[in-house]
Amino acid sequence: MGTYHEGSLAVQELMGVRDRAEHVGRSLGQDIKPVAAAFLELQPLLIVGAAAPETGRVWASALTGAPGFVRATGPRQMSVITNTGQGSQPKGARGTARATTCDPHSHDGDPLTTALKTTGTHIGTIALDPRTRRRMRLNGRLRPTDRGFAVTADQVFSNCPKYIQRRESYETLTDRTPGTPHPLTELTHQAAEFIHAADTFFLATVHPGGADVSHRGGNPGFVQVRSPHELSWPDYSGNAMFLTLGNLRTDPRAGLLFLDWTTGTVLQLTGEAHTEFTADGERTVRFTVAEAIETPAALPLRWSAPEYSPANPEPTR
Repeated sequence: MGTYHEGSLAVQELMGVRDRAEHVGRSLGQDIKPVAAAFLELQPLLIVGAAAPETGRVWASALTGAPGFVRATGPRQMSVITNTGQGSQPKGARGTARATTCDPHSHDGDPLTTALKTTGTHIGTIALDPRTRRRMRLNGRLRPTDRGFAVTADQVFSNCPKYIQRRESYETLTDRTPGTPHPLTELTHQAAEFIHAADTFFLATVHPGGADVSHRGGNPGFVQVRSPHELSWPDYSGNAMFLTLGNLRTDPRAGLLFLDWTTGTVLQLTGEAHTEFTADGERTVRFTVAEAIETPAALPLRWSAPEYSPANPEPTR
């Protein structure tokens, strides 16, 4: 299929950035470099995206664990531990100054539970570290293992720190108990306030050859709730690859994940997204909500207050 599929190529042509995209695309590979492997082993959070086999809807989910629960186990393989068995910790796990250990888990009722146990699932993943404002994406095919799953990489690459809010430290709350997931058919007032306060969310998309998860960041208010069934956000300038918008051009299914970096509450949305282009090159993505799940205290991590990225534009209404 080459570096880009037809959706991304079409958006690159529309935006007049084909040459730049070809140059930047050289950073996409299949190998997990040593620096990337070291980065993965330090992360307590991994975001995954895929289509749920039961419904075909695309979701993004958060997995957490002691550093080391995500690690490179081959030049083109990443393994994720979701079950430690006898309460054991991931081999080689490393703590941080303020982090305590915890068993790897995803919260009960997660819509991707079956997908993460199904051989051949197209999966996108992103590890984002607010402490260093670094992020790494690895996309490929999933294979269940005795302790979780492994992903054979089709794409491995890093992104610049643009629009990532710095959070200097985190702690793991071992006594935090996840609440009951609340299914929603539309956005409540509480969910709308949650979204409006967000400075970060994750966006899962798919295309005929795979899946992907990307990060979106900005000052609070950059995501606008237009109605109980629709929200939108500006697509800020990035790396010119247009992987996400290219995926949406070929398949509008998408999943959004918002998380509260203090309380651990998670809001997951699934639906369809479409991009609006203006003559001056501005882009707005509109997302129609088909289903949502809000889970209080789903994640055991509590991060320090954010330092907003200097690249963030002021949100407009």
